[in-house]
Amino acid sequence: MVFVLTVQPVAAQSSRTETIAAVVNEEAVSNSDVAARLKLVAVSSGLPNNKEIRERLVPQIIGVLIDEKLKIQEANRLEIEIPQAEIIKGFGAIAGQNNFSAEQFRSVLRKEGIPVKTLEDQIRSQIAWSRVVQKKLRSQVSIADNEVDSVIERLEENKGKSEYRVSEIFLPVEKPSEEGDIKRLSDRLVKQLVEGKVPFPRLAGQFSQAAGASKGGDLGWVQEGQLAEALDEMLAKMNEGELSKPVRSLAGFHILHLSGKRIITEETIPSRDEIMHRLGMERLDRLQRRYLLNLKTEAFIEHRV
Repeated sequence: MVFVLTVQPVAAQSSRTETIAAVVNEEAVSNSDVAARLKLVAVSSGLPNNKEIRERLVPQIIGVLIDEKLKIQEANRLEIEIPQAEIIKGFGAIAGQNNFSAEQFRSVLRKEGIPVKTLEDQIRSQIAWSRVVQKKLRSQVSIADNEVDSVIERLEENKGKSEYRVSEIFLPVEKPSEEGDIKRLSDRLVKQLVEGKVPFPRLAGQFSQAAGASKGGDLGWVQEGQLAEALDEMLAKMNEGELSKPVRSLAGFHILHLSGKRIITEETIPSRDEIMHRLGMERLDRLQRRYLLNLKTEAFIEHRV
């Protein structure tokens, strides 16, 4: 898959004729959008920007840009405004995470040929979607006392069993035709991690589609039997500090990193408030995934590459 970008000089200025990668309702994702995000992903994740990686990543990047268009469009429909001050604050936070000032980070992006707008657009979509979720879905999340009681009861019954401190990179497979590409991408990410070329949290932040992506993929402590069966079986085989190969669940591919392992005791059982918070976040994550999937189903989306 190649990017085609034609630049036609005109007297005293130049105008750019773009080819279109995808159309989302009445908005276009241009190939220059895709190329710029590809550079951003390569730089921030440590993946080499070569032909093989580009071919692996382009379908996923187009998918992410489509999702971002849908998120912004939904925020606009709900009349949610994102002040530029919040974009600037988010940019500064990312710069700080990379040990740069905001101005230094802008210089780094320009040096790599990445428009600052590319990262700002990503930040805008993240903020917009969090506001959409807050406005439309948060009120639908209610955790009853008996649900918390059930979790505590299960934990009490599971004393002596294992629980795991897990981080995850989750790559969803929404259509059967995506299976091969996403499996190859997950294999490549594991290779980068095994070779120590990039930290797990950085790859999770760029690639994972799970709710914990913004926290570097951290899921916290997970009890035995809490995750999908395939993931639970993998964790049982792993040692502390180990990285899993890609694991296929019904929803997609998971890459797991096990940073801790312990036995459930009275002291390790979380408080009611902690359990309620975790259950609420899990429910909210399911709701927002379904909401986005519904937006995709109802939208006009045309892939042109």
